[in-house]
Amino acid sequence: MQLHPRISEFLAGKSAHTLMLYDHFLSEFEKIGDIIVEPTKTMVGISNAHKRTAWITQLGKNFIHIVFPFRQPYNDNLCFQKVGQVPGSQQFNHHLRVLNAEDINDEVIGFMRRAYCEEK
Repeated sequence: MQLHPRISEFLAGKSAHTLMLYDHFLSEFEKIGDIIVEPTKTMVGISNAHKRTAWITQLGKNFIHIVFPFRQPYNDNLCFQKVGQVPGSQQFNHHLRVLNAEDINDEVIGFMRRAYCEEK
């Protein structure tokens, strides 16, 4: 995994629980393939060599919030709290809130794999 030096700014002051969730999510993603983790102004992007596969949009006191951009909605799921189309595009953002390490279950890993392997 390639880490950008500014990631520490996003992680500063976060609870041990939130940092554990962040590390756990990234380690599960690394089992799928090589990832690049880099900050933007307001979030942390996770990419493979070809495209952005997910965004960590919030590091809360006891959770992390993740958005997966897909080209179609996957409404039949038990993990996403919201699925919404980005206006004017064919991108559907799938929102996942992780409160416990166990929330990264087989269903979520399947969507992580789909996000990683889907073509641009």
